[in-house]
Amino acid sequence: MDAQAGFFYLFSAVLLYAAFRVITARNPVHAVLHLILAFSQAAGIWLLLRAEFLAIVLVLVYVGAVMVLFVFVVMMLDIRMDTLRGSLWRHFPLAAFVGGLVAFEMGAVLMTGFRGVDEPKAMGVALDAAGQAVAYSNTRELGKLMYSQYLYPIEIAAVILLVAMIAAIALTLRHRKDTRAIDAGVAVRVRPQDRLVMVKMAATQQAAPVEEAAPTAEEKQA
Repeated sequence: MDAQAGFFYLFSAVLLYAAFRVITARNPVHAVLHLILAFSQAAGIWLLLRAEFLAIVLVLVYVGAVMVLFVFVVMMLDIRMDTLRGSLWRHFPLAAFVGGLVAFEMGAVLMTGFRGVDEPKAMGVALDAAGQAVAYSNTRELGKLMYSQYLYPIEIAAVILLVAMIAAIALTLRHRKDTRAIDAGVAVRVRPQDRLVMVKMAATQQAAPVEEAAPTAEEKQA
């Protein structure tokens, strides 16, 4: 077994452990941290497959930005762990079915979808029909596939991510009762007569008579 195979088995073992801990960790913050570890190991496997651009994007985008956002969202949700623990085994059959279906589909793609595909070329080096080295870029070839052959799947994935972002904002949005927020629409539609209303009310009791003050000593002498 060479060094490349050794790194592959190492990255795969850590990736499987991290993925298992993502779905079994009781603390949601710990689950997010294990997901970050899983993404980093997947980036290492992509480096072994000579997909350098995908590995760098995975680390910069998902590990560096998206997972930080997930940490803040998980902390803001105030998840009740007692409720989640009680409903874990109730939803386990459905989760097991979905997980088995995803594993079957991935296995079918790996077994039948990559037959006849050439080995990934080294970064910056490729051989033409004559056997001469020519310039090659994984990023350029990936861009051609994304915006030509796989354009519609990329757009569908973008829409799904947009819906997920809106759902995350809706889950963390709270209306506090102790805040004095002003509705701009109500403020614009207000009328002067609605702000102040003059109400005539009858007197409930008579006013007390005014008592005359007693004369002082100087007034008596005068």
